[in-house]
Amino acid sequence: MTEQNIRGRIVKSLGGFYYVADEQDKENIIECRARGAFRQQNIKPCVGDWVSVELTLQGKGYVVEIESRKNSLVRPPLANLDQLILVVSIADPAPNTFVLDKLIAIAEYQQIEPVIVVTKCDLADPTEFMQIYRKAGFEVYETKSLEHEGIKEVLEIMKGKTSAFCGNSGAGKSTLLNAIDPRLSLDTGDISQKLGRGRHTTRHVELFELPNGGVVADTPGFSAVDLEKFQIILKDELADCFREMRSYEGKCRFRGCSHTKETGCAVLEAVKNGEISQSRHQSYLNLYEQAKNIKEWEIGR
Repeated sequence: MTEQNIRGRIVKSLGGFYYVADEQDKENIIECRARGAFRQQNIKPCVGDWVSVELTLQGKGYVVEIESRKNSLVRPPLANLDQLILVVSIADPAPNTFVLDKLIAIAEYQQIEPVIVVTKCDLADPTEFMQIYRKAGFEVYETKSLEHEGIKEVLEIMKGKTSAFCGNSGAGKSTLLNAIDPRLSLDTGDISQKLGRGRHTTRHVELFELPNGGVVADTPGFSAVDLEKFQIILKDELADCFREMRSYEGKCRFRGCSHTKETGCAVLEAVKNGEISQSRHQSYLNLYEQAKNIKEWEIGR
């Protein structure tokens, strides 16, 4: 990085422009284009990237270098996340454990820490559901967003970290984000009854600094479905994405055990003994069944 270059982080991407917050002065947002060399290398700058910016005389700039990413998601397009906060309602709608477990597996695969926030806890008792995930080794928080209960705890886990929220429609993600920081002013219940679909939303991603020093990604228009659709995990990689199964690695009778139906499988024994939850293992089986048909060459690995 030369003297006239600055280091910063891309906080917004829109229409081919990248908005970079100066590392030394976060209030200083520089509008940038990316150098053509990235296109030739098939690299696209991404919100969350740490970059080097070459300033122009007009106070704008060019992204000239992208630092190595510790992780990245295709959609929503985000890089260098510390945690993925998975928002799931305990009622109205009831939790879909398979979707949740798939999202957790994707986060684990990308080496992003999954954190589970259970909403609408005034409608049903979340204890049993939460216990499944705490036992598996995850941080789980219960909230009542409208009453602002549990919000302080969620804010605390976001302190000093880069977080993104993900949740299915109706899980209360927008309500929770509004309670965390009203500046996000996300529309809640954004469904037009007449048209039977959501209003048009600007599908850009933006990072916001929180008062406690954390950073949160606002990803309007994106849902759990997007994340599932754009991330593929092969069957041989799947067991490592279920953290409660890792301690049984190498303890099965046969090498290369798939943990699905083999005799002498340590994981199946752990499920039978209640050490691993049946619902979590069932999600693993469903994902394994899906992954069996995927070939590496089909996805360009």
